Parts: sequence; structure tokens; C-alpha cells
Amino acid sequence: MPPDYFNSPHGTRIAYRYTPGKSERNTLPGVVFLGGFRSDMDGTKACYLEQVCMRNGQAYLRFDYGGHGYSSGTFEDGTIGSWKQDAADIIDHIFGQRDVVLAGSSMGGWIALRLLLERSTHIKGVVGIAAASDFTRDIKNRISLQQQAILERKGYLELPSDYAEVPYTITRALLEDGEQQAVLNKAHTIDVPLVLIHGKQDTDVPWIKACDTAAAFNGPDTRVILIEKAGHRLSEPENLQVIANELANIHRLYRAF
Repeated sequence: MPPDYFNSPHGTRIAYRYTPGKSERNTLPGVVFLGGFRSDMDGTKACYLEQVCMRNGQAYLRFDYGGHGYSSGTFEDGTIGSWKQDAADIIDHIFGQRDVVLAGSSMGGWIALRLLLERSTHIKGVVGIAAASDFTRDIKNRISLQQQAILERKGYLELPSDYAEVPYTITRALLEDGEQQAVLNKAHTIDVPLVLIHGKQDTDVPWIKACDTAAAFNGPDTRVILIEKAGHRLSEPENLQVIANELANIHRLYRAF
């Protein structure tokens, strides 16, 4: 079944799939899944959470950023800021002024945190799934002097990936914009639940990143959950259940107020 499309005011034709909640459950916030770098809305976690929300009668949205999946645009032209804007545009289109909870995977976790800081009124919680906060800084710190010279000369680097046969293209614009979107460069005070779920065996985004992120986001319900034998994907059934349980916990807190 083909996705629906929304022509955003910022020029992206955003592909999305939206499941409305049952009328008697519409008092709960909707759930929005934000995917990772070069991922798409048809991944295991995105589809699993859709099924969970359908069973619970909750509204659920998954979508593709520009240059990802079915959406328009070229991946290499995107930045954290442009993909954050895509997320904001589709959330506004679907939910308007209604409350939402964000579930962000890897890069999507970083984007969810940016949205929380910038649009806090209707965001009632965030679940970070191996959240890759400020990962562009990590890339900059890892590249060699030779790679830096290539980046300056060509405007991009091609880096090998364990998740694709072709290398990932990392542009200078992506790295420069990442500095503007950083969230770990200062402390933030929040008043909604933030749960950071991370695998202890994650070799792409080490688990200490979850601890650093929690330290930067001070709130009464900020927590880190480390899963001993899990890697970066967190797509095994037992990992998916942890994610679903934490979404349910946020909804229970929401109902308490």
C-alpha cells in the first residue's frame, strides 16, 4: 500500500503513514516515530510501534525525512536542521495543537531532543532509542587529517557503513549544521519524561552517550535504561518490548496530570 504525502511549506514532499486513534482513547497523546540516519519509516521498530499503538487505540505517525525512503529530495542535500524541519512540518500537519510523545531512533533521538527544546508545549515525553545526540561532532573528532583535507576540497567524505553496501556520504554542510543543532553543549531543564534506552554492546553509538545525554537534560523523570546484551539496532523482540513498556509508562504519567 503506497504512503500518503504532504507537501510541506519548506519544499519537501513528505511520505508518511498515519493511524488515527480510537475516539475513546483520543485523550492520550499521539506517538510519532523519528527514524535514523539513512533509515526509513518501514523499519522494524517503526512498524512494531505502529502495531502497539493500533492495539491500544492510540494515534501513530511514521514518516520519511527528505532524501529518505519515499520522500522527495536528495540525501546528500539534507542536514540535521532540514530533517528536524521535516519532522516539525509533518507533526504540525497531522496533530496540529494536540499533544504528542516522540520515539526517536539513533539520529531520530537527537532530532526528538531538538524538537523538545524548541517546541515543548505539546511534546509530553521522549523515548530515545540508542539516541545519537550530536553524532556529527563524533564524526569530526574521528576523521583523520587526510580526510579533513578531502572534506575541505570536495565538500564531502565517503565513509564505510556496516548497514549499507555503499559508503555513507558525509557533507561539510551536515557537519557544520550539526554544530548549530548540538544539545550536549549545555544543560537543559525539562519537565516531561525522557527515557534513554541503549544497548551496552552498541559499537556505533557507545552507551556512554545515553549517560551524557541524561546529564544534559535535567528533569524529574529523566532515566537511562541500559540493555546488557543489545547492540545499536534494538530490534530484537525483548528490546522492542522494553521500548513499548516505556511508552506505556509515559502515557500513565500523562494520565496522572
